[in-house]
Amino acid sequence: MKTALRPHDPRGEDEHAPSAASFGTRLFIALTAVVVGCAVIAWIVASTVAPGIFNDHLGMAGIEHGSSQAAHVEQAFAQSIRLAWGLAVALAVLLALAVSWYITHRVQRSLVAVTSSTACIAGGHYDSRVPSPGLGREFDELATTVNELARRLEATETTRRRMLADLGHEMRTPIATLDSYLEALDDNVRGYDDDTRHVLRAATHRLERLVQDIDAVSRAEEHLTDLHPVPTTTATLVTHAVHTAGEQFDAKGVALRTAIHDSATVTVDPDRLAQVLANLLHNALRHTPTGGEVTVSSWLTGRDRAELAVTDTGDGIAPEHLDHLFDRFYRADPARTRHPGGSGIGLTISRALVEAHHGRIRAHSAGPGHGSRFTVELPVTP
Repeated sequence: MKTALRPHDPRGEDEHAPSAASFGTRLFIALTAVVVGCAVIAWIVASTVAPGIFNDHLGMAGIEHGSSQAAHVEQAFAQSIRLAWGLAVALAVLLALAVSWYITHRVQRSLVAVTSSTACIAGGHYDSRVPSPGLGREFDELATTVNELARRLEATETTRRRMLADLGHEMRTPIATLDSYLEALDDNVRGYDDDTRHVLRAATHRLERLVQDIDAVSRAEEHLTDLHPVPTTTATLVTHAVHTAGEQFDAKGVALRTAIHDSATVTVDPDRLAQVLANLLHNALRHTPTGGEVTVSSWLTGRDRAELAVTDTGDGIAPEHLDHLFDRFYRADPARTRHPGGSGIGLTISRALVEAHHGRIRAHSAGPGHGSRFTVELPVTP
Protein backbone atom coordinates (compact mmCIF):
# COMPACT_ATOMS: atom_id res chain seq x y z
CA MET A 1 0.00 0.00 0.00
CA LYS A 2 1.47 3.29 -1.10
CA THR A 3 1.26 6.37 1.00
CA ALA A 4 0.46 9.54 -0.88
CA LEU A 5 3.08 12.21 -0.42
CA ARG A 6 1.72 15.61 0.48
CA PRO A 7 3.51 18.70 -0.82
CA HIS A 8 5.64 20.46 1.74
CA ASP A 9 3.84 23.46 3.22
CA PRO A 10 6.13 25.71 5.24
CA ARG A 11 3.16 27.54 6.67
CA GLY A 12 2.07 24.40 8.51
CA GLU A 13 5.32 24.37 10.46
CA ASP A 14 4.94 28.00 11.41
CA GLU A 15 1.40 27.48 12.65
CA HIS A 16 2.50 24.85 15.20
CA ALA A 17 5.91 26.32 16.06
CA PRO A 18 6.15 28.10 19.38
CA SER A 19 5.89 31.85 19.10
CA ALA A 20 9.20 33.69 19.29
CA ALA A 21 9.96 35.71 22.37
CA SER A 22 9.27 39.41 22.13
CA PHE A 23 12.02 41.97 21.70
CA GLY A 24 11.49 43.28 25.23
CA THR A 25 11.86 39.81 26.72
CA ARG A 26 15.02 39.13 24.75
CA LEU A 27 16.48 42.48 25.70
CA PHE A 28 15.70 41.90 29.40
CA ILE A 29 17.30 38.42 29.30
CA ALA A 30 20.37 39.82 27.59
CA LEU A 31 20.76 42.62 30.13
CA THR A 32 20.21 40.17 33.00
CA ALA A 33 22.91 37.89 31.61
CA VAL A 34 25.32 40.83 31.34
CA VAL A 35 24.64 41.97 34.92
CA VAL A 36 24.94 38.49 36.43
CA GLY A 37 28.05 37.78 34.39
CA CYS A 38 29.71 40.99 35.57
CA ALA A 39 28.84 40.18 39.20
CA VAL A 40 30.28 36.64 38.94
CA ILE A 41 33.46 37.91 37.29
CA ALA A 42 33.88 40.57 39.96
CA TRP A 43 33.42 37.94 42.70
CA ILE A 44 35.97 35.58 41.11
CA VAL A 45 38.53 38.36 40.65
CA ALA A 46 38.09 39.58 44.22
CA SER A 47 38.33 36.03 45.66
CA THR A 48 41.48 35.33 43.67
CA VAL A 49 43.39 38.56 44.13
CA ALA A 50 42.37 39.75 47.61
CA PRO A 51 43.79 36.86 49.73
CA GLY A 52 47.28 37.18 48.22
CA ILE A 53 47.40 40.92 48.80
CA PHE A 54 46.08 40.45 52.33
CA ASN A 55 48.72 37.84 53.21
CA ASP A 56 51.49 40.05 51.83
CA HIS A 57 50.39 42.87 54.09
CA LEU A 58 50.26 40.49 57.09
CA GLY A 59 53.87 39.58 56.41
CA MET A 60 54.89 43.22 56.18
CA ALA A 61 53.12 43.80 59.54
CA GLY A 62 55.27 41.11 61.18
CA ILE A 63 52.52 38.51 61.64
CA GLU A 64 53.66 35.05 60.71
CA HIS A 65 51.55 33.22 58.19
CA GLY A 66 50.88 30.04 60.22
CA SER A 67 50.25 31.70 63.59
CA SER A 68 46.93 31.66 65.40
CA GLN A 69 46.84 35.43 65.19
CA ALA A 70 47.11 35.30 61.41
CA ALA A 71 44.39 32.65 61.26
CA HIS A 72 41.94 34.84 63.22
CA VAL A 73 42.74 37.85 61.05
CA GLU A 74 42.31 35.84 57.84
CA GLN A 75 39.01 34.44 59.08
CA ALA A 76 37.75 37.93 59.94
CA PHE A 77 38.85 39.22 56.56
CA ALA A 78 37.18 36.35 54.68
CA GLN A 79 33.90 36.76 56.53
CA SER A 80 33.83 40.52 56.09
CA ILE A 81 34.67 40.41 52.39
CA ARG A 82 32.07 37.71 51.74
CA LEU A 83 29.42 39.70 53.58
CA ALA A 84 30.33 43.02 51.99
CA TRP A 85 30.73 41.64 48.49
CA GLY A 86 27.60 39.53 48.79
CA LEU A 87 25.45 42.49 49.82
CA ALA A 88 27.05 44.80 47.25
CA VAL A 89 26.64 42.34 44.40
CA ALA A 90 23.05 41.49 45.40
CA LEU A 91 22.04 45.16 45.60
CA ALA A 92 23.83 45.98 42.34
CA VAL A 93 22.15 43.08 40.55
CA LEU A 94 18.72 44.03 41.88
CA LEU A 95 19.19 47.67 40.89
CA ALA A 96 20.50 46.74 37.45
CA LEU A 97 17.62 44.34 36.90
CA ALA A 98 15.10 46.99 37.95
CA VAL A 99 16.61 49.53 35.54
CA SER A 100 16.79 46.89 32.79
CA TRP A 101 13.14 45.95 33.32
CA TYR A 102 12.10 49.62 33.16
CA ILE A 103 14.07 50.25 29.96
CA THR A 104 12.82 47.11 28.24
CA HIS A 105 9.26 47.89 29.30
CA ARG A 106 9.50 51.38 27.80
CA VAL A 107 11.11 50.11 24.61
CA GLN A 108 8.62 47.27 24.30
CA ARG A 109 5.67 49.61 24.80
CA SER A 110 7.00 51.97 22.13
CA LEU A 111 7.57 49.15 19.65
CA VAL A 112 4.10 47.77 20.30
CA ALA A 113 2.65 51.22 19.60
CA VAL A 114 4.59 51.43 16.34
CA THR A 115 3.65 47.92 15.20
CA SER A 116 0.00 48.45 16.14
CA SER A 117 -0.12 51.72 14.23
CA THR A 118 1.59 50.27 11.17
CA ALA A 119 -0.82 47.33 11.25
CA CYS A 120 -3.73 49.78 11.34
CA ILE A 121 -2.18 51.73 8.48
CA ALA A 122 -1.71 48.53 6.48
CA GLY A 123 -5.37 47.79 7.11
CA GLY A 124 -6.41 51.12 5.58
CA HIS A 125 -6.86 53.17 8.77
CA TYR A 126 -4.62 56.05 7.70
CA ASP A 127 -5.74 58.29 10.57
CA SER A 128 -3.70 56.16 13.00
CA ARG A 129 -0.82 58.01 14.67
CA VAL A 130 2.10 56.98 16.90
CA PRO A 131 2.63 59.04 20.09
CA SER A 132 6.13 60.25 20.84
CA PRO A 133 7.76 57.58 23.06
CA GLY A 134 10.18 59.99 24.75
CA LEU A 135 13.06 57.50 24.57
CA GLY A 136 15.44 59.68 22.59
CA ARG A 137 15.90 61.29 19.21
CA GLU A 138 15.97 58.05 17.21
CA PHE A 139 12.64 56.78 18.59
CA ASP A 140 11.06 60.22 18.14
CA GLU A 141 12.24 60.25 14.52
CA LEU A 142 10.77 56.77 14.05
CA ALA A 143 7.40 57.93 15.37
CA THR A 144 7.54 61.05 13.22
CA THR A 145 8.40 59.00 10.12
CA VAL A 146 5.53 56.58 10.71
CA ASN A 147 3.10 59.46 11.26
CA GLU A 148 4.32 61.18 8.09
CA LEU A 149 3.90 57.90 6.21
CA ALA A 150 0.32 57.63 7.47
CA ARG A 151 -0.39 61.25 6.53
CA ARG A 152 0.94 60.79 3.01
CA LEU A 153 -0.95 57.54 2.52
CA GLU A 154 -4.11 59.23 3.74
CA ALA A 155 -3.53 62.09 1.30
CA THR A 156 -2.79 59.62 -1.49
CA GLU A 157 -5.95 57.66 -0.78
CA THR A 158 -8.00 60.87 -0.69
CA THR A 159 -6.44 61.97 -3.95
CA ARG A 160 -7.06 58.56 -5.52
CA ARG A 161 -10.74 58.72 -4.66
CA ARG A 162 -10.96 62.30 -5.89
CA MET A 163 -9.09 61.30 -9.04
CA LEU A 164 -11.57 58.53 -9.81
CA ALA A 165 -14.46 60.92 -9.25
CA ASP A 166 -12.80 63.58 -11.41
CA LEU A 167 -12.05 61.09 -14.15
CA GLY A 168 -15.68 60.05 -14.15
CA HIS A 169 -16.72 63.70 -14.29
CA GLU A 170 -14.25 64.51 -17.07
CA MET A 171 -15.23 61.50 -19.18
CA ARG A 172 -18.97 61.74 -18.63
CA THR A 173 -19.53 64.77 -20.90
CA PRO A 174 -17.68 63.58 -24.04
CA ILE A 175 -19.03 60.03 -23.66
CA ALA A 176 -22.58 61.35 -23.30
CA THR A 177 -22.05 63.53 -26.36
CA LEU A 178 -20.75 60.61 -28.40
CA ASP A 179 -23.60 58.37 -27.25
CA SER A 180 -26.34 60.91 -28.02
CA TYR A 181 -24.99 61.77 -31.45
CA LEU A 182 -24.45 58.12 -32.39
CA GLU A 183 -27.98 57.32 -31.28
CA ALA A 184 -29.29 60.25 -33.33
CA LEU A 185 -27.37 58.95 -36.35
CA ASP A 186 -28.82 55.45 -35.87
CA ASP A 187 -32.36 56.86 -35.67
CA ASN A 188 -31.77 59.10 -38.70
CA VAL A 189 -32.58 62.11 -36.54
CA ARG A 190 -29.31 63.69 -37.58
CA GLY A 191 -27.22 63.32 -40.66
CA TYR A 192 -23.49 62.95 -40.80
CA ASP A 193 -22.83 66.57 -41.74
CA ASP A 194 -19.97 68.92 -40.90
CA ASP A 195 -21.51 69.97 -37.55
CA THR A 196 -21.96 66.37 -36.41
CA ARG A 197 -18.45 65.44 -37.51
CA HIS A 198 -17.05 68.45 -35.66
CA VAL A 199 -18.88 67.57 -32.42
CA LEU A 200 -17.84 63.91 -32.55
CA ARG A 201 -14.24 64.78 -33.31
CA ALA A 202 -14.15 67.35 -30.48
CA ALA A 203 -15.47 64.73 -28.01
CA THR A 204 -12.89 62.14 -29.07
CA HIS A 205 -10.13 64.76 -28.89
CA ARG A 206 -11.19 65.61 -25.35
CA LEU A 207 -10.96 61.96 -24.32
CA GLU A 208 -7.60 61.63 -26.07
CA ARG A 209 -6.30 64.74 -24.30
CA LEU A 210 -7.38 63.32 -20.94
CA VAL A 211 -5.52 60.07 -21.64
CA GLN A 212 -2.42 62.02 -22.70
CA ASP A 213 -2.53 64.10 -19.52
CA ILE A 214 -2.78 61.00 -17.33
CA ASP A 215 0.13 59.40 -19.19
CA ALA A 216 2.16 62.61 -18.96
CA VAL A 217 1.79 62.97 -15.21
CA SER A 218 2.59 59.28 -14.68
CA ARG A 219 5.74 59.53 -16.79
CA ALA A 220 6.82 62.76 -15.11
CA GLU A 221 6.28 61.48 -11.58
CA GLU A 222 8.22 58.30 -12.34
CA HIS A 223 11.06 60.38 -13.82
CA LEU A 224 10.62 58.66 -17.19
CA THR A 225 10.65 61.98 -19.03
CA ASP A 226 13.91 62.39 -20.89
CA LEU A 227 15.97 65.33 -19.67
CA HIS A 228 18.75 67.07 -21.59
CA PRO A 229 20.39 69.37 -19.04
CA VAL A 230 22.69 72.17 -20.21
CA PRO A 231 24.14 75.17 -18.32
CA THR A 232 21.93 78.25 -18.47
CA THR A 233 21.04 81.17 -16.19
CA THR A 234 17.96 81.85 -14.14
CA ALA A 235 17.66 85.26 -15.80
CA THR A 236 17.42 83.55 -19.20
CA LEU A 237 14.71 81.20 -17.95
CA VAL A 238 12.68 84.08 -16.51
CA THR A 239 13.06 86.29 -19.57
CA HIS A 240 12.09 83.51 -21.97
CA ALA A 241 9.02 82.52 -19.91
CA VAL A 242 7.78 86.12 -19.68
CA HIS A 243 8.34 86.73 -23.38
CA THR A 244 6.45 83.56 -24.34
CA ALA A 245 3.42 84.26 -22.11
CA GLY A 246 3.24 88.01 -22.79
CA GLU A 247 0.47 87.93 -25.41
CA GLN A 248 -1.89 85.87 -23.22
CA PHE A 249 -1.49 88.31 -20.33
CA ASP A 250 -2.00 91.33 -22.61
CA ALA A 251 -5.17 89.78 -24.00
CA LYS A 252 -6.67 89.43 -20.51
CA GLY A 253 -5.40 92.75 -19.23
CA VAL A 254 -3.11 91.33 -16.53
CA ALA A 255 0.29 92.97 -16.04
CA LEU A 256 3.27 90.61 -16.34
CA ARG A 257 6.49 91.85 -14.78
CA THR A 258 10.00 90.55 -14.04
CA ALA A 259 12.15 91.11 -10.94
CA ILE A 260 15.60 89.57 -11.45
CA HIS A 261 17.41 90.30 -8.17
CA ASP A 262 20.17 87.76 -8.85
CA SER A 263 21.06 85.55 -11.79
CA ALA A 264 22.81 82.22 -11.26
CA THR A 265 24.03 79.43 -13.52
CA VAL A 266 21.95 76.26 -13.30
CA THR A 267 22.28 73.00 -15.23
CA VAL A 268 18.75 72.15 -16.34
CA ASP A 269 16.73 71.14 -19.35
CA PRO A 270 15.57 74.56 -20.64
CA ASP A 271 12.52 73.11 -22.38
CA ARG A 272 11.33 71.30 -19.23
CA LEU A 273 11.91 74.33 -16.99
CA ALA A 274 10.09 76.44 -19.58
CA GLN A 275 7.21 73.96 -19.25
CA VAL A 276 7.24 74.38 -15.46
CA LEU A 277 7.22 78.18 -15.63
CA ALA A 278 4.54 78.09 -18.35
CA ASN A 279 2.33 75.94 -16.11
CA LEU A 280 2.84 78.33 -13.17
CA LEU A 281 2.14 81.39 -15.34
CA HIS A 282 -0.94 79.73 -16.84
CA ASN A 283 -2.18 78.92 -13.34
CA ALA A 284 -1.54 82.51 -12.19
CA LEU A 285 -3.33 83.96 -15.22
CA ARG A 286 -6.40 81.78 -14.61
CA HIS A 287 -6.80 83.03 -11.05
CA THR A 288 -5.81 86.68 -11.49
CA PRO A 289 -8.61 89.02 -12.57
CA THR A 290 -8.28 91.75 -15.18
CA GLY A 291 -6.22 94.61 -13.80
CA GLY A 292 -4.17 92.31 -11.58
CA GLU A 293 -0.44 91.72 -11.66
CA VAL A 294 1.87 88.70 -11.95
CA THR A 295 5.59 88.94 -11.21
CA VAL A 296 8.29 86.45 -12.17
CA SER A 297 11.41 86.87 -10.04
CA SER A 298 14.73 85.17 -9.33
CA TRP A 299 17.26 85.40 -6.52
CA LEU A 300 19.95 83.43 -4.69
CA THR A 301 19.54 81.73 -1.32
CA GLY A 302 23.06 81.12 -0.10
CA ARG A 303 25.80 79.97 -2.46
CA ASP A 304 24.32 76.77 -3.79
CA ARG A 305 20.59 77.37 -4.31
CA ALA A 306 18.69 79.63 -6.72
CA GLU A 307 14.97 80.37 -6.59
CA LEU A 308 12.44 81.33 -9.24
CA ALA A 309 9.05 82.61 -8.12
CA VAL A 310 5.73 83.39 -9.79
CA THR A 311 3.71 85.76 -7.62
CA ASP A 312 0.18 86.91 -8.41
CA THR A 313 -2.43 89.20 -6.91
CA GLY A 314 -5.28 86.83 -7.64
CA ASP A 315 -7.69 84.60 -5.74
CA GLY A 316 -5.25 83.24 -3.15
CA ILE A 317 -5.30 79.80 -1.57
CA ALA A 318 -6.75 78.62 1.75
CA PRO A 319 -4.13 77.16 4.16
CA GLU A 320 -5.69 73.67 4.21
CA HIS A 321 -5.12 73.30 0.46
CA LEU A 322 -1.44 74.28 0.29
CA ASP A 323 -0.10 70.80 1.09
CA HIS A 324 -2.22 69.15 -1.61
CA LEU A 325 -1.93 71.52 -4.56
CA PHE A 326 0.65 69.30 -6.27
CA ASP A 327 -1.31 66.07 -5.81
CA ARG A 328 -2.82 64.41 -8.83
CA PHE A 329 -6.15 65.88 -9.89
CA TYR A 330 -6.46 67.87 -6.67
CA ARG A 331 -8.78 70.86 -6.83
CA ALA A 332 -8.85 73.45 -4.08
CA ASP A 333 -12.43 74.26 -5.06
CA PRO A 334 -14.27 71.15 -6.30
CA ALA A 335 -17.25 73.25 -7.37
CA ARG A 336 -15.15 75.34 -9.78
CA THR A 337 -14.90 74.07 -13.34
CA ARG A 338 -11.49 73.63 -14.79
CA HIS A 339 -10.04 75.73 -17.55
CA PRO A 340 -11.20 74.37 -20.92
CA GLY A 341 -8.72 71.93 -22.44
CA GLY A 342 -6.96 70.86 -19.26
CA SER A 343 -7.29 68.27 -16.54
CA GLY A 344 -5.86 70.24 -13.65
CA ILE A 345 -2.58 68.34 -13.46
CA GLY A 346 -0.15 71.05 -14.52
CA LEU A 347 1.12 71.56 -10.98
CA THR A 348 1.65 67.81 -10.54
CA ILE A 349 3.74 67.64 -13.70
CA SER A 350 5.65 70.76 -12.61
CA ARG A 351 6.57 69.18 -9.28
CA ALA A 352 7.76 65.98 -10.96
CA LEU A 353 9.94 67.92 -13.42
CA VAL A 354 11.45 70.13 -10.72
CA GLU A 355 12.25 67.12 -8.52
CA ALA A 356 13.83 65.39 -11.53
CA HIS A 357 16.26 68.37 -11.57
CA HIS A 358 17.02 67.75 -7.86
CA GLY A 359 14.99 70.83 -6.97
CA ARG A 360 11.93 71.65 -4.93
CA ILE A 361 8.68 73.49 -5.60
CA ARG A 362 6.37 74.92 -2.96
CA ALA A 363 3.34 77.18 -2.70
CA HIS A 364 2.56 80.03 -0.31
CA SER A 365 -0.51 82.19 0.19
CA ALA A 366 -1.81 84.42 2.95
CA GLY A 367 -5.32 83.16 2.26
CA PRO A 368 -8.23 83.75 -0.13
CA GLY A 369 -8.10 87.17 -1.75
CA HIS A 370 -4.41 87.76 -0.94
CA GLY A 371 -2.76 86.24 -4.00
CA SER A 372 -0.27 83.39 -4.07
CA ARG A 373 3.38 82.65 -4.76
CA PHE A 374 4.88 79.51 -6.29
CA THR A 375 8.62 79.09 -5.75
CA VAL A 376 10.97 76.79 -7.66
CA GLU A 377 14.28 76.04 -5.93
CA LEU A 378 17.17 74.70 -8.03
CA PRO A 379 20.79 73.78 -7.25
CA VAL A 380 23.35 76.25 -8.56
CA THR A 381 26.08 74.93 -10.87
CA PRO A 382 29.50 75.50 -9.26
